[in-house]
Amino acid sequence: MAYKPSAEWQFDIPTSGSKRLPPAARYVESLTHQGYGFEAAIADLVDNSIDAGASKVVISFLRDSDRLVSLLVLDNGHGMAEEALDTAMTVGGREEYTANALGHFGAGLKAASLSHAESLTVISRTKRTPAAGRRWLTSRAQADFTCDIVDSGYCQELIDRYDGVIEWHGTIVRWDHVRAFDTVTTGQTDRFLNDAIEKLETHLGLFLHRFLAREGFYIDIVIQDVQTREELDHRGVEPIDPFGYRTAGRVGYPHTYTAPVQGVGDVPMTAHIWPPKSPLVSFRGIGPLAERQGFYIYRHDRLVQAGGWNGTRSPEGHLNLARVAIDLPTAPNDVFSLTVKKDGVNVTPAFARGLERAIDATGNTFASYIQEAQTVYREAARRSAEPQRKSVLPPGKGLDPKLRRTLRDELPELDGETPISFLWDSLPSEVFFELDRDERVVRLNKEYRHAFNGGRHGGLNDAPVVKGMLYLMVNEIFQKERVRAIHTDNVALWNSVLVTAARCELAR
Repeated sequence: MAYKPSAEWQFDIPTSGSKRLPPAARYVESLTHQGYGFEAAIADLVDNSIDAGASKVVISFLRDSDRLVSLLVLDNGHGMAEEALDTAMTVGGREEYTANALGHFGAGLKAASLSHAESLTVISRTKRTPAAGRRWLTSRAQADFTCDIVDSGYCQELIDRYDGVIEWHGTIVRWDHVRAFDTVTTGQTDRFLNDAIEKLETHLGLFLHRFLAREGFYIDIVIQDVQTREELDHRGVEPIDPFGYRTAGRVGYPHTYTAPVQGVGDVPMTAHIWPPKSPLVSFRGIGPLAERQGFYIYRHDRLVQAGGWNGTRSPEGHLNLARVAIDLPTAPNDVFSLTVKKDGVNVTPAFARGLERAIDATGNTFASYIQEAQTVYREAARRSAEPQRKSVLPPGKGLDPKLRRTLRDELPELDGETPISFLWDSLPSEVFFELDRDERVVRLNKEYRHAFNGGRHGGLNDAPVVKGMLYLMVNEIFQKERVRAIHTDNVALWNSVLVTAARCELAR
């Protein structure tokens, strides 16, 4: 029916037809400017692996001599047949998510990947369908949305290459021409990898800590020589619980407060007070304390906001001990909305109003919790200073991830320093270890290696007791610009004792 002009307000917009307006190819370019940090982008890919039912996820940095060539994320999830693979690779395409899925907008795979790589390849296999693959090149996608079909023979070949992870089914996400890799200058690859992996370990350990704490789920980060297939480094990601203190900062905590939020209902909030001056990584090692106070918001057990007060108050030093866990309601609502990158939650004023009326089981208000957290902080600040442990060079390759985590919990680290690594090597029989000060490596005599492995095959992170003791013993020596005679004598003494001890162990 033709529109008839009227002086009255039109509550419904009159229309006269419709037409299809597909997205312009430049839409792909917008995906590369979503502001995804490197760690957040990888976490988004791991979310997909979890949704696919994976128990093992491996993030592999592929290295060719001093050059980084590719990055892979592999999992043993249920995989995708070709139709599902097409949907996953369609810009704007999305599948129907299950009730507890971590995926939300259907854009993570493409946006996260194309934010960091010029080429995105996904290869997958299910129990009932052969391996298939698709590849996006940003140059092609920006021109005409053309997605390449990967040769089926290569798909199977790549899956076979990683049969230790993918057995009957699984998926490989491959990034090529990674922009960050192209910025690494000659001789800086080790430093870049160490920094990148440290940040990635921390991000995944924090945001996926509830999954990593479960039995039977693992995330590993490896560096692999692309030519020899040798693993140059292998780290298991450990959970970093932002509420993982040993004793609360105030007796009786945590408290659970209930906030009546209009449009949602009652929202439980578990309020914690950290012990003051805690050295734990889960307190000090996940970012500036002012940024990590406040709300820790979870969606389906995945952390989607690590700190911040969502406009309900300003951060201040006296609240550094205050952390509050909130699990988002499962039912859709208009109060809480997740950001595309899953690194924050937007709230409406209804949440602030609910917070003002929140009480615990005994009628205490949320405001009283804030006051107690401030009091604990102030009381600790007035007490005499506690003994400070001397800062150390960070632990690096060759140390078991759990040992590295404990060392970081217990000892303050020197910022911006090359870590101390451990390597088994051929050395004279009378030498148990030697120090490579230029490379900052402790070289261990592989002649004595099997004395510490109980008959098991040695791995990159083996002999944790010996390596842990040596790390503590030689840290100060590595920090010195010049090695004094007393340090040289100590190294000789330690070598004599350790060689004798190793030979005794072998003779038993």
